[in-house]
Amino acid sequence: MNSIKSIVTIVTIATIATIASLTSCINEDEQPNTRQGNFEALWRIMDEHYCFFDYKQQEYGLDWQEVYHKYKVRINEDMTNTQFFEVLSNMLAELKDGHVNLSASYDYARYWSWQEEHPQNFSDSLERKYLGTDYRIAAGLRYRRLDDNIGYLRYPSFQSGFGDGNLDDVLSYFQLCRGLIIDIRNNGGGTLTYAERLAARFTDERILVGYMQHKTGKGHNDFSSLEPQYLETSSRLRWHKPVCVLTNRGVFSSANEFTMYMKAIPGVMIVGDRTGGGAGMPFSSSLPNGWGVRFSACPMYDAEHQSTEFGIEPDYYVSLTEEDFRRGKDTIIEFARKLLVQ
Repeated sequence: MNSIKSIVTIVTIATIATIASLTSCINEDEQPNTRQGNFEALWRIMDEHYCFFDYKQQEYGLDWQEVYHKYKVRINEDMTNTQFFEVLSNMLAELKDGHVNLSASYDYARYWSWQEEHPQNFSDSLERKYLGTDYRIAAGLRYRRLDDNIGYLRYPSFQSGFGDGNLDDVLSYFQLCRGLIIDIRNNGGGTLTYAERLAARFTDERILVGYMQHKTGKGHNDFSSLEPQYLETSSRLRWHKPVCVLTNRGVFSSANEFTMYMKAIPGVMIVGDRTGGGAGMPFSSSLPNGWGVRFSACPMYDAEHQSTEFGIEPDYYVSLTEEDFRRGKDTIIEFARKLLVQ
């Protein structure tokens, strides 16, 4: 009989820039390494530690106890690993959470409907057209000046790091521009430190950007009080002209948090589509059979105490049109350019 050995680890994002990781143990009752034992272990891990049950019950009627009964009858000891993995994956998909994953040596279950069921509002070919061939590269940042003297900064992933020196060079290059476009469309997240580091260049003062809670018990409502989260200003070169941040449904996790930060800063406009969301800090655990499970354990909110788990609305909804695409124009970039020259 194997016990559930659940090591909780912060992955990809941190509470604040000074906290890179945190490790603690989740102690679970023992479950046998059988199909039923692993099912019970997974359902209980989520029941006791997942952080969005009440929110998702309100949003679309999620009933986790009902989910238990729905999937329990599908479990039998004669199932193959592939069949069993599929049933558990479908159960987790009921949570509609891109931070919830089940991993085995041969597969990785994921919920991607937060972006797959929506217009992409992004084109790789148009990105190449606007960047051209002579764009500059500073670590994970790609940038150039457009012909109307608007700065264009493309940042496709917060997994790609950059330093303060990189940002000094980029902002110095843009210093004579009338405005700046930061394009994070299709940015699925990464390290929150980079989101904070970039956003800190657009405020001259410490600002409240949101709140966080931590689980304090096994009940669905067992949370700490709301803990304010602040964005600290950078001591380095900062930007004081108008900014447009371009978003689509592919913006998730720490990129979603970056959008939340920027939305709280005066002079910043969010343009494009609603972000994909992902407002729960992900932790990980394991089942008796060794399969790993990742889940949202700490809920995060914006400065108005609203959850951004299902995304952040832009200030200006703009979609990429087929007509503009045929003309070689990115509707969202062009809309932002007009905003910045007004």
